Amino acid sequence: MAVLSCQTYFINSKKIIKTKPFICCSSSSQNNVKVIINGAAKEIGRAAVIAVTKARGMELAGAVDSNFVGQDIGQVCDMEEPLEIPIINDLTMVLGSISQLKATGVVIDFTDPSTVYDNVKQATAFGMNSVVYVPRIKQETVMALSMLCEKASTGCLVAPTLSIGSILLQQAAISASFHYNNVEIVESRANSLDFPTQDAVQIANNLSNLGQQYNRDDVSSDIPARGQVLGEDGVRVHSLVLPGLPSSTSVYFSRPGEVYTLKHDITDVQCLVPGLILAIRKVVRLKNLVYGLEKFL
Repeated sequence: MAVLSCQTYFINSKKIIKTKPFICCSSSSQNNVKVIINGAAKEIGRAAVIAVTKARGMELAGAVDSNFVGQDIGQVCDMEEPLEIPIINDLTMVLGSISQLKATGVVIDFTDPSTVYDNVKQATAFGMNSVVYVPRIKQETVMALSMLCEKASTGCLVAPTLSIGSILLQQAAISASFHYNNVEIVESRANSLDFPTQDAVQIANNLSNLGQQYNRDDVSSDIPARGQVLGEDGVRVHSLVLPGLPSSTSVYFSRPGEVYTLKHDITDVQCLVPGLILAIRKVVRLKNLVYGLEKFL
């Protein structure tokens, strides 16, 4: 059965309608998870576009962004061939188009904390699950999304990080925390960002409330050079910002006679791709909100 699709391109504020036949040639294509990427023109969005087009069992169904509107997302990603999917600055329009296919859909959200709730609400209204990778998302927003997804029986994965290496570092830090009384986190970035980063905050939160009091000899120090204390258990974080530094997170544990160091470096956004593909495969089976990709490792 041939399905006629109508694509709308916005070029220089003029609307050009291009109609072409799209033929579903196999049942495998119909069964693929339809993936919409919101924030597709960002660096992580472009990496996600390429990854989804190569992944088995899923296909790119829409690209949403406020930049490069009207341009083919394949060309924006410097792919060899255009994908014939224009970037559209209207999530609702894309959702409405994909929902007509009656297929399993997932919206990947790479936007910002102020729009996450509305984006997931729209996806839920069209019966689609969501994967949210938005740093600095507030806990109140996560709670509101949890109630929304619970009521709608729709899956949503909120991932503070998509890096599997970062998650493994956090898990190793939790294991080590039961054996050491002193711990500090040192992170480095090449560019000035909001510090401490989400990774450092997540590690500090994981180490807190485990029944351990860290750095007892220094817990009351308020010297700025000693770094910021996160949580209630004395976990200090030091942030370095210097051009040329890799994105790195280190956790130092110590006791008399030894130092145990955990370190994770990120050299390219590609490190997030395996975690993203895993998130897409898992979220389609959910009927509620899950916080943290580590739940599926």
